[in-house]
Amino acid sequence: MRIVSWNIRAGGGVRADGIVRQLRAWQPDVVALSEFRATAPSQSIAQGLRDYGLIHQRATVDRDQPAVNALLVASRWPVRRVQLRRAPDNRHRWLHVNIAASEPIALMAVHIPNRSTGYKYPFMNSLVELIKHWRGPAALVVGDTNSGCIGVDEESPAFNQIEDAWLCKLDALAWRDGFRYLHNDTREYTWYSPNGRNGFRLDQAFLHSQLLRRLSAMRHSWGGYDGSGRLEVLSDHAALIMDFDGDSSTV
Repeated sequence: MRIVSWNIRAGGGVRADGIVRQLRAWQPDVVALSEFRATAPSQSIAQGLRDYGLIHQRATVDRDQPAVNALLVASRWPVRRVQLRRAPDNRHRWLHVNIAASEPIALMAVHIPNRSTGYKYPFMNSLVELIKHWRGPAALVVGDTNSGCIGVDEESPAFNQIEDAWLCKLDALAWRDGFRYLHNDTREYTWYSPNGRNGFRLDQAFLHSQLLRRLSAMRHSWGGYDGSGRLEVLSDHAALIMDFDGDSSTV
């Protein structure tokens, strides 16, 4: 099974066709997109994924607010949306689905708000409480967390003690950062500040122990290379590509 998580930036815009081409080139079985919207470009991405075979889809878009950033999960296998009492209280930036692959998994897609919204830390705290009481199937939390470890996931100081401690809590609860599990303290960045051009690893996947043992590979990829040397051809975020043993791409 291959899962691709990607913040596609502001719904995709004029980059939508290129985003679809790149997603197909990565050959995913499941896709989780952040900054997906109820706009025409985002809907064309959803249709492109359906045409590719990811026909089972759930999204958190609001048709009355088409420009609001939301989430999309698209899968080869049937998906069922799950509502839990301890889940973060943000209907656009939280999407929990069960995926009925031959070895079922729960996927919790997130796009954690920035500090300035006032919603970041309550969101993070809710996620910790959910994980503390997790009794479900093999699972992962994946997406843009706007967080990282001090001195490891940043090219210049940006993360604070609260964000650093939150990541440590997830690790202590045995929900491991998949990239760190495979690559230790390797420095790679998934977003660069537009002014200072400093890099930060904002996009992560935290794996429940049952799923961690199936993880065979995890990497970052920007995609859409055009020969210009720019990374951000298709998005200002790199995608996270994860491979798991145990499921083929056959429905």
